[in-house]
Amino acid sequence: MTRLALVMIVRDEAASIARCLASAAPLVDDIVVLDTGSRDATPALARAHGARVFAFDWCDDFAAARNAALAHAGADWNLVLDGDEWIAPGAGRAALDAVLAGPPCIGVLPMANEVDLQGRVEHTTLWLPRLLPRGVRYAGRIHEQPVSNLPRRRIALALGHDGYRAAALARKRGRNAALLARALAETPGQPYLLYQLGKDHEVYRDYAAAAPLYRQALAAGGQEGWRHDLVVRSLFVLKKLGLHEEAVDLAEAEMAHWQDSPDFYFTLGDLLLDWASSEPARAAALLPMVEDCWQRCLALGERPERDGAVAGRGSYLAAHNLVVLYENLGMEEHAARLRPLAARR
Repeated sequence: MTRLALVMIVRDEAASIARCLASAAPLVDDIVVLDTGSRDATPALARAHGARVFAFDWCDDFAAARNAALAHAGADWNLVLDGDEWIAPGAGRAALDAVLAGPPCIGVLPMANEVDLQGRVEHTTLWLPRLLPRGVRYAGRIHEQPVSNLPRRRIALALGHDGYRAAALARKRGRNAALLARALAETPGQPYLLYQLGKDHEVYRDYAAAAPLYRQALAAGGQEGWRHDLVVRSLFVLKKLGLHEEAVDLAEAEMAHWQDSPDFYFTLGDLLLDWASSEPARAAALLPMVEDCWQRCLALGERPERDGAVAGRGSYLAAHNLVVLYENLGMEEHAARLRPLAARR
């Protein structure tokens, strides 16, 4: 019989680990928890939920910890989660059966990240390699990745994550940036690390620090899955810095790659509106383009298959922005048509 293990590395996750373990327990045959130095009740809570708990001396290397945890698991397949993650309600082992019974592959799962935006909780989707066959190991001091030439297969087993909420970010401030800087010193110019360090600065609103890192990551070229998120984030950061012309140049250079992305057009519309607001003489030319961007979002609809996709940008968030735009332009009939969709948030 094919066996599946849940494999975790944790530290001070007493507030959330029970949620994670309870969500995964019906799906797995074994639970391995590697504790990297908790000062709270995390190990005891893990044992109470049936986990085998092991201690690990933290060495500023996430891959080393992941690999140590995997070494304790003897299952055919390993599902890798963190303490602030969980399997979404309603997901079941049936979503995994075809993969577990088939040839080895790297299972890529959709994770909905909760983020605090303008007083609301929004959700961004990332597709992450979290289901690994026996023997696959990680590399990378931080934002570690499984090293394997096996094919990658998307699996509809939805995960949740609230580690990007404001309170969680405050607790982790500085930790990732220090490790990313160290990793970049070891592998200078590595695009994925530049992107991740830029993102770390961005989430703490240090846009001036994020922008040059994003520029370097973009200059490396390539169309890796995370580049979609990099491009959209770059447009946002340049807008926040008032670098509208640079942002529009980037959008024009990238547009051909993201014709099916409501996130790209949503962010571009926001950028153009900000430019029109800061330079009113441009408004007559820019506002029709703003409208076109958000109308395109509605035409495209939701596209959660894109890394970094924000729920609503292909529906209610774009509709809300159009309602506000039409109200300010005195186009009440247009606004009225979209209010029901905008209200679905």
